Amino acid sequence: MTIEDIQSHRGSFAGTSIVAFGSGKLVALWDAQWSAPLKVQAHTKAVSALCVDEEAGCIVSGGSDSKLKVWKIAEQDDLQEVETIFLKGRYPLSMGLAELPQSGALILAVGSTDRHIQIFTRSEDTFVPSATIPGHEDWVRAISFRPSVSSSEPLILASGSQDANIRLWNIEPVTRTAPTTSHSEALSDEILDAFEASLGEVDDGEEGGRQISLKKHILTVKTGAGGDSTQRFSITFDALLVGHEAGVTSLAWRPSPTAGQSRDTLLSTSTDSSLILWSPVSVSSGQDGSSSALWINQQRFGDVGGQRLGGFVGGLWTTAGSEALAWGWSGWGAYGTRWSNKSITWSPRGEYLISAGLDQTTRIHAALPTDKGEKESMLSWHEIGRPQIHGYDLVGVVSLDPLRFITVADEKVARVFGAPRGFVQTMRGLGAADLSVDEEKLPVSATVPPLGLSNKATSDAELASVTLWPEVEKVFGHGYESITVAISSSRKLFATACKATTAKHATVHIYDTEHFRPFGKPLEGHTLTVTRISFSPDDQLVLTVSRDRTWRLFNKEEESGYVPIAVDKSHSRIIWDCAWAPDGQAFATASRDKTTLTRIVEIGQNMAVSPWNLAKWAAVAELKMPEAATAVAFAPLTESADERVLAVGLETGNIQLYTSTDLVGWKTSLEIKVGFGHIDHIHQLAWRPERQAKEHRQIASCGEDGTLKIFAVHGSVN
Repeated sequence: MTIEDIQSHRGSFAGTSIVAFGSGKLVALWDAQWSAPLKVQAHTKAVSALCVDEEAGCIVSGGSDSKLKVWKIAEQDDLQEVETIFLKGRYPLSMGLAELPQSGALILAVGSTDRHIQIFTRSEDTFVPSATIPGHEDWVRAISFRPSVSSSEPLILASGSQDANIRLWNIEPVTRTAPTTSHSEALSDEILDAFEASLGEVDDGEEGGRQISLKKHILTVKTGAGGDSTQRFSITFDALLVGHEAGVTSLAWRPSPTAGQSRDTLLSTSTDSSLILWSPVSVSSGQDGSSSALWINQQRFGDVGGQRLGGFVGGLWTTAGSEALAWGWSGWGAYGTRWSNKSITWSPRGEYLISAGLDQTTRIHAALPTDKGEKESMLSWHEIGRPQIHGYDLVGVVSLDPLRFITVADEKVARVFGAPRGFVQTMRGLGAADLSVDEEKLPVSATVPPLGLSNKATSDAELASVTLWPEVEKVFGHGYESITVAISSSRKLFATACKATTAKHATVHIYDTEHFRPFGKPLEGHTLTVTRISFSPDDQLVLTVSRDRTWRLFNKEEESGYVPIAVDKSHSRIIWDCAWAPDGQAFATASRDKTTLTRIVEIGQNMAVSPWNLAKWAAVAELKMPEAATAVAFAPLTESADERVLAVGLETGNIQLYTSTDLVGWKTSLEIKVGFGHIDHIHQLAWRPERQAKEHRQIASCGEDGTLKIFAVHGSVN
């Protein structure tokens, strides 16, 4: 499905079988099988709010056209508009839909730009305005109902605002009692009114106060078969939850709690990058032994990665209320970001995976043991840190050793980072890996200084975050912005390339990793940007591919650097990627011309080959792809070593796995299709080193769709 004119989006779900999504001017509906969506153009401007009640078969959408539209989910898999509600210039920002207790009537709560909560009720065919609830001091960004499960429980409405506060409101039937008004009750009402007024008084120069109103808002709905009788409900303020430091962006009640879990647990997220779980506790309220509920902050998660980056924009419960998730402008969890993931690399022994992307962060992901056991299949992958938060888009990352990595970004510098003490402790504490290093020699942590672009080491007194890594080295050399980085098999050398439109800048610079000094002269020959660099397994050869549609090979001459020995232009379009077979007998190139060429290397130990002699370099296989090939990677050799596995990533997001025993005959053994894999251009593939067995290989991939995926290939690829 393609949705044009996307300006905003909203999602909602009901029960376990319906998911609704609003984007641009459209509203789409999916079932639990995620079959073809049902979509309609709902508004003339962007959809800004959405809510669903599956039992009532009702969807309400709100748009920037200042309208609410009520839709009926028809049996013929169709959405029928049944009502339009005009908000008179107010924009709906949040909505909630529920059934009033002990009644078949529906209640609709709408948070809008006028700081009030608008209440609508429907007992017959249409929603009617029933009440306006004041209290918040800024836009109401989040609404959530907690249904009552017994006649003694009220329906609870939670509202969150840009004023950083959360308010809870009880909605319950009004019990009819005989009127017994007395002078003392009238006096009590006057005192209560004066108290409420005093809470709202703010002197000049003071910040806005938190107004608390104990007024009952009365709703009247029709009941009975013919609507010949009425029932009254009251809405009263119950609690003010204060804990966030910025606007509240979402609220969600815990669903279907299991043993030991509180049903009255509210999840809230905020632009202050915090997620808070709220629950009530009983406190004694008098000498007679009576008690009342006090809502407290039970758990707070916040400032993930050491920098807010826009905070969280949403949150929800998953796994039947046993896990909470939150997401923001820079993504969530190990699934990456909303920006393109450009590069990935495994630590040398495969303890963790590093990713870098256009969200200007570097992230570390590791497999953590679950309660079910510590077998490989029982591990759960999580993001455990963001060691680099940069000021430029990151385009490449390589692991130097278990405690260092190198990144390149949209700048002329390569940066080297070293692990702090906190990272080593985190890896060991979470059960990911024991890196076995002397922690006392490591800095405590790192922080980004004001107006700075990178990270600096901190002392205990300056400790700001345990996930940032200190920058330990800068490497200069290119005249334009970096585009790629590669590490040698021995980890003693690394190479970089930059954007280029001329041969002068289309060079590859190689540095040693001990002193970070140039190793030999820059590698020349290409005329346009070098897109990928790859060292042979013995570091004797360097392979480069470029936008100029050529690949070039360079040979190492003692300690004086690398010299050119071969060049070829078999591809007709840009070459995106290249990779060496783990035994060094062949390499593969991936191009937009929808082919992957595999070439065999026939050079002896003495390397007695004259420069630019192609006689010893021949294409032994040409694999035709259904779409442009953008990434390629050979799997590590297994104990049997009789089968080579080649993974190819495509421009569409598919991943093809090929196997061969002789480098000549390749056959398709597995295809990871769009949907299960990626949905856009794959930028890089990386097999997990070591820790591998033929029965269980792992491959990581990153792509333009902003996701990072790790696949387990069980058994033989065949």
